[in-house]
Amino acid sequence: MTATTPGLVNAHHHLYSTLARGMPAPPKAPTTFSEILEQVWWRLDRALDLEMIRWSALLGAVEALERGTTAIIDHHSSPNAIDGSLDVIASACAEVGVRVSCCYEVTDRNGIDGAKAGLAENERFLRSGGNGYVGAHACSTLSDDTLDAVCGVAADVRAGVHIHVAEAEIDSNAGLRLENRTDDRWLLAHCVHLDRPLPGTVAHNPRSNLNNAVGYGRPARFERVVLGSDGIGSDMLAEFALAFVVQRADDVLATPELAWSWLTAGADLMPAVLDDVVTWSHDPIDPWQVAYTPGIRPVRVQVDGEIVLDDGGPTRVDSIEIRARAREEAQRLFRRMEALD
Repeated sequence: MTATTPGLVNAHHHLYSTLARGMPAPPKAPTTFSEILEQVWWRLDRALDLEMIRWSALLGAVEALERGTTAIIDHHSSPNAIDGSLDVIASACAEVGVRVSCCYEVTDRNGIDGAKAGLAENERFLRSGGNGYVGAHACSTLSDDTLDAVCGVAADVRAGVHIHVAEAEIDSNAGLRLENRTDDRWLLAHCVHLDRPLPGTVAHNPRSNLNNAVGYGRPARFERVVLGSDGIGSDMLAEFALAFVVQRADDVLATPELAWSWLTAGADLMPAVLDDVVTWSHDPIDPWQVAYTPGIRPVRVQVDGEIVLDDGGPTRVDSIEIRARAREEAQRLFRRMEALD
């Protein structure tokens, strides 16, 4: 027996982190969220070049497709390879057959010129017809001037802003700084320590939040919630199940219906997935079944009327070759990371 659903959406991803598995240990063990960023992720993004970005995106898109995720909302950072990076990601996802919404992460941590280059990449991509947002890292790494510039570009190109919000306590004043800036088009990632409601959609990332020990933000308190992985793959059924379990740990009366609504709400941001058809190995696909049934997988995925995954795997690309090349690029990335100060 099989069942079908529309395609799933990963509403907050970092495709550039797909190559991170097995990365070298940081110079010293991080003990705070700030140290995790500084010693792990900000070292990784500085080491990226466009070729690494391409293979990381290809692998991430293949893995998404293999889990029934037909759309990714990506949040990218590569401060030494900014120009054209969003085109590379969009092209890689299109090659696999996965829909993508792109943005570049604007931040002041790489200086004024780095912030300007990030803004320019967002604007160039969106004005050229690319699908996406204007990206921003977090208020803790943005001056008021840069935050205003992000809002200005978004207004000019009539796009929303995709931004990390109050992921950890270091950014706990984000609500105050964003209160008069956000609108319904904004995508607010994490919001664990957000102290007030804001216009926009909250992207809840339960696995990443647990992995980084930033706390539980009780996303049920927000009106509009979607699910993301924050770069830890694109298995959105697993992300849903974890979102339910974490909620249940906080409230034993919680049922999986609410977390399921967060999963399906991704289609509000990427409505084209409603025309995609994912055939699953299990029937039925409903909140209670998926929450407690291991090993559910797609056996066929159809996007825009084309079968892009069947029992043999992705149909457009050679997934074995992509995995082999991604391993090579990962080793090259790790060598560059080790050479950084």
